Amino acid sequence: MLRTKYPKEIEQRMRAFFKTLNEKDRRQYAGLEALKLGHGGQKYVSNVLGCHHQTVMTGIDEIVNGTEMPEGRIRKPGGGRKKIIETEEKIDDVFFEILSHHTAGSPINAEIKWTNLSLEKISDAFNSRGMNITPHVVKQLLKKHGFVERKMQKAVAMKTCKDRNEQFEKIHKLINEYKESKNPIISIDAKKKETIGNFYRNGKAFCTHTVKVYDHDFNTFSDGIIIPYGIYDLKRNEGYIILGMSKDTSEFCCDCIKEWWEKYGKIHYWEANSILALADCGGSNSCRHYIFKEDLQRLVDEIGIEIRIAHYPPYTSKYNPIEHKLFCHITNACKGAVFSSIDVVKKLVDITSTSKGLRVFSTIKSKVYALARKVSKNFKKNMTIVFDDYLGKWNYKAIPNVKA
Repeated sequence: MLRTKYPKEIEQRMRAFFKTLNEKDRRQYAGLEALKLGHGGQKYVSNVLGCHHQTVMTGIDEIVNGTEMPEGRIRKPGGGRKKIIETEEKIDDVFFEILSHHTAGSPINAEIKWTNLSLEKISDAFNSRGMNITPHVVKQLLKKHGFVERKMQKAVAMKTCKDRNEQFEKIHKLINEYKESKNPIISIDAKKKETIGNFYRNGKAFCTHTVKVYDHDFNTFSDGIIIPYGIYDLKRNEGYIILGMSKDTSEFCCDCIKEWWEKYGKIHYWEANSILALADCGGSNSCRHYIFKEDLQRLVDEIGIEIRIAHYPPYTSKYNPIEHKLFCHITNACKGAVFSSIDVVKKLVDITSTSKGLRVFSTIKSKVYALARKVSKNFKKNMTIVFDDYLGKWNYKAIPNVKA
């Protein structure tokens, strides 16, 4: 006879607690309750908790006989059906035979290989050889032999250049010097041009209906272009994007720096006497063209503060902080969105943020910039651009002209 029977409220609490336990704790809890109740307790506990009576018996056996499980396990080892990749003979040989004509390798690292076959195609190839191997098992085989689904990474420089490492060391030294001062450190670059209109863009977004766009990206159907020029403040973790609508020229680049300084820079760095600007080697801020240096000289004369330029060596633009501190987050904020107007782009840029505290501000610049401008004849004689003695081609500063 069952010694006692719990009230309905207690039974409900027992069931709720039972559901929170793992498999091992469940059976031992059921066994413990059955032992407390005595004769007839096994059937009663089984009905209350909704488990099989054998589970209760196993729990009693573990409690009474002190059965211990290996560390980190809730079942005895060896249970369950053996995986087919462990039991099927010659499965590995057939697997490699199937992949032999559909495997490519990296030209840089011989150990890196990949296949263009899908799980279903490999499964079909097994079936054609009389082996019933499902796509799920194929996935296990791929993992067993080191084939893991991965994306490519743009991490290999196309070329190397002389003094590459030395320039990185110099940039690192400059950044540390400016971090200890009251002067700002900015990273500058122009982002990829975008077309305004009902055009397709990569990325997915949650929508109530399907978004339909043009089936071709012909510029003749666009309402203009957007040239996003970015300035990233390393100290304040803030980004400033100027949305240009003309051309990416050195004049546009310097106007963007001026706008950042007038609206934000001189407010936050009112004690500054120099600005460190990290830039790529090409584009509108090319280290080879004197037109950029002339526009830079004009800029420092207007704002009255020195600007020190440090260019990243050729083929290393991905190391510029703005690439992985600002641009990637803006791309993520704009994924799957249709750039129907420049105002839409501005709204998307302005809401860009990260859990690390990144804030982004933007403005629209409609000024038209001229192409193929020439350097003034006397600029090289009268300029106050000072090149460093060491790696001067990449490191120089523009000093404001002192007017009498």
